Amino acid sequence: MAVVGAATATADRHDSTHGPCQYTKTPDDPAVRPVPLPPDPHRTPDRGTVRVDVSTNQGPLPLTLDRSVAPCTVQSFVHLARHRFYDRTTCHRLTTYPTLEVLQCGDPSGTGEGGPGYKYKDELPVGLDPAPTDPTGARKIYPRGALAMANAGPDTNGSQFFLVYGNAYLLPDYTIFGTIGDTGLTTVDRVAAGGVQPTPEDPAPLDGPPALPANLEKVKVRC
Repeated sequence: MAVVGAATATADRHDSTHGPCQYTKTPDDPAVRPVPLPPDPHRTPDRGTVRVDVSTNQGPLPLTLDRSVAPCTVQSFVHLARHRFYDRTTCHRLTTYPTLEVLQCGDPSGTGEGGPGYKYKDELPVGLDPAPTDPTGARKIYPRGALAMANAGPDTNGSQFFLVYGNAYLLPDYTIFGTIGDTGLTTVDRVAAGGVQPTPEDPAPLDGPPALPANLEKVKVRC
């Protein structure tokens, strides 16, 4: 892991950091758990990878974060992990459509509405293959094993992320910042095999809370 120098702009007293990532507080969407703005060095580390060990109630979930493709996103994720923002949280959404197979996590409230109280810019992927189901070529393939940020529109990244376990054909509007290890994919596959929680209105939904609870017990950054 790259070592961050002293020239940082954390500045909790301010509404935004002054480095290239420009982490910005969102007072209308306060943090679910108290956490300061991430460090934002003027020379954001953009080389190398960061390994993260996630223990879940369904098995291990090792992640590898790639600073070269999404330095600001990796910086934020590491910051949140070190502040235990992700510990003892649940993955609140499983999607099992044939063209969208993802597990979404990262909201301590478990509602899909919570975040860290700040947002930051997109670092969108390039070079993704076109989705075979989209003749326009607009949608791309987010490959199995990709780790990507969820968002609510351009430059609204926060803490929520999704794990791709199968086909995911999406507009390239979501930052990919790492990959899931093989044992992690086995864990996610186990959750996906359990399906989505049924409701009185829909006994076999394709989108909603996973029937097999997936809880992040501890998220540990390895240097």
